[in-house]
Amino acid sequence: MTIYLATTNPGKLRDFAAIAQQHNVEVAPLPGLASIPEPPENEPTFEGNAIAKAVYYSQHARGLLVMADDSGLEVAELNGAPGVRSARYAEDLGFPAEPGSTKDGRNNAALLQAMNGIPQNQRQGRYRCVLAIARDGQVVKTAEGTVDGLVLETPRGDGGFGYDPLFYLPELQQTMAEVSLEQKQRLSHRGRAFESLLRQL
Repeated sequence: MTIYLATTNPGKLRDFAAIAQQHNVEVAPLPGLASIPEPPENEPTFEGNAIAKAVYYSQHARGLLVMADDSGLEVAELNGAPGVRSARYAEDLGFPAEPGSTKDGRNNAALLQAMNGIPQNQRQGRYRCVLAIARDGQVVKTAEGTVDGLVLETPRGDGGFGYDPLFYLPELQQTMAEVSLEQKQRLSHRGRAFESLLRQL
C-alpha cells in the first residue's frame, strides 16, 4: 500500500516515511503537488483543516490514497494558542521578522514573547496532530495523536522543526529537537496519529 502525502515539508515527509516503513507501507509525496493551488486552511479545528486538505488534494489524484495533516502547539496559559494557527502565529500577531530569520524562528520568538513572565511550572503545552486520508474526494479514515510537555524559555537542540526546540519532554529531560529520530517517531504527536491511522487501515 502506498500513501501519498499532501505536504512539501521535508521534516514531515521524513517522519512519516520512517514510521510507514515499520508497517510495510510506502509513503510518497503527492505527484504534481507543486502545481496544485493550495486550498485555504480556514477551518477552526485541526480535524477540519486535515479533512479539507485531504479531500481537496485527493480530487487531484484520482484513485490514490491521499493523506493530509494539521498539527500545532496548544499552550494552556495562552488559552490554546497558537493552536490551528501555529504555522502562522507570528504573522497573525504582526511579530517583526528579523533579517535572516526563518519562519520557524520567527514563530518561536513570537511564542517566547507571548509567554514572557510565565513561570516554568505553568508553561504546559501540548502538541496535537490530526491526520485524514481521502480517496477521490471522500474521507477514508482520520486519526489523532497528542504529546504533553513544557514550553522552555530558551530554545534547545537543532533537530526537528517548528516549535521543537522549545517543546520540553520532562520524562526524557530533552526537547523534541534533542531527541533521536527513533524516539521522536515513537513519542511525537504525528507518530502517534500515524500509528493509529495505520492500525485502522
